[in-house]
Amino acid sequence: MAILKIARMGHPVLRTKAEPIPDPTAPEIAALARDMIETMIDADGAGLAAPQVHVPLRIVIFQAPATRSDPGLTDEERFEASAPLTVLVNPHIEVLEPAHEGGWEGCLSVPGLRGYVERPAHIRYSGYTLEGVRLERTARGFHARVVQHECDHLEGILYPQRMQDLSKLIFTSEVKHWLEGER
Repeated sequence: MAILKIARMGHPVLRTKAEPIPDPTAPEIAALARDMIETMIDADGAGLAAPQVHVPLRIVIFQAPATRSDPGLTDEERFEASAPLTVLVNPHIEVLEPAHEGGWEGCLSVPGLRGYVERPAHIRYSGYTLEGVRLERTARGFHARVVQHECDHLEGILYPQRMQDLSKLIFTSEVKHWLEGER
């Protein structure tokens, strides 16, 4: 296994639509997933998409632990933040409710910054495991947010492109001040 180099905002691989993976069970896809997991854990991330490690393929990994101590999470997002470590090949997202909710997002490809992004609050996602088994789940809160964020990478989209108000793009070190001002 290896820690992979993470592409940063501005690199062309992050603006390119990723290619479908013809065989989720291929040994090279399993090796990529292992390296992505190790990279995500090393970088203290909640998710990672293959384009972020310079591989333009449709594979994402994510986890939404209920104990995540992110100061930008609302109480509702903490409550809904339960997704095990998941590897998803060729993912698809379906919005189940039109309502959106906002939340603070960060990204390993946009280090040091956070942005307030509105996303659909209730989704269904599907794709394939590394064993080639179809996986389908519904998600809300942080779980839904992290899945949508990672799948955006597969379309060449970074979270600042989803922001409606760029005055809410701030340095991570300033999130606590922003949250204090909201109270």
